[in-house]
Amino acid sequence: MDDVTRVLSAIGRGDPGAAECLLPLVYDELRKLAAHKLGREKPGQTLQATALVHDAYLRLVGSADPGWDGRGHFFAAAAEAMRRILVENARRKAAIKAGGGRQRLDLAAVDLAVEGPKLDLLALDEALAALEARDPRKAQLVKLRYFAGLSVDEAAAALGISPSTADNDWAYARSWLRLAMLGDEANGAAG
Repeated sequence: MDDVTRVLSAIGRGDPGAAECLLPLVYDELRKLAAHKLGREKPGQTLQATALVHDAYLRLVGSADPGWDGRGHFFAAAAEAMRRILVENARRKAAIKAGGGRQRLDLAAVDLAVEGPKLDLLALDEALAALEARDPRKAQLVKLRYFAGLSVDEAAAALGISPSTADNDWAYARSWLRLAMLGDEANGAAG
């Protein structure tokens, strides 16, 4: 059992000092994850990686009953917290009083797992919510791959599925999300 898993177990048992021990163990990984995510954001992003890590960490440790089942589950929760913070930040910026008028980006040639054109995080969040309602495992895989920056093998291990199943789910989810995100534009062009 590694140190992170041991500290997470202590937090789960209610050890009040365990949360203080967790941040130094995971900070560097969370910082890299946050920097990676912010690197994919549109230009003009005012949120810094350090602030994103701290906000996500506070949300994670501040939850009443985190119930993490180990390192993979913790980082999946961290990815989800960072996703929510980025989406909230994007919504705040897209509010009518902040300029509004968000635009969708054509993702026909964009792979969600690689660096590329900046995509509309709000459109992705909407499509991801629809995918989650339809197939939670595939949505969780997207969160782990895109928001947590995990490889297919790492995400498969975190989800407890085989790498080949993760590959298949990843291909399906990317295609499904592309179609969902382009749905409004495709319907407008057809009509």
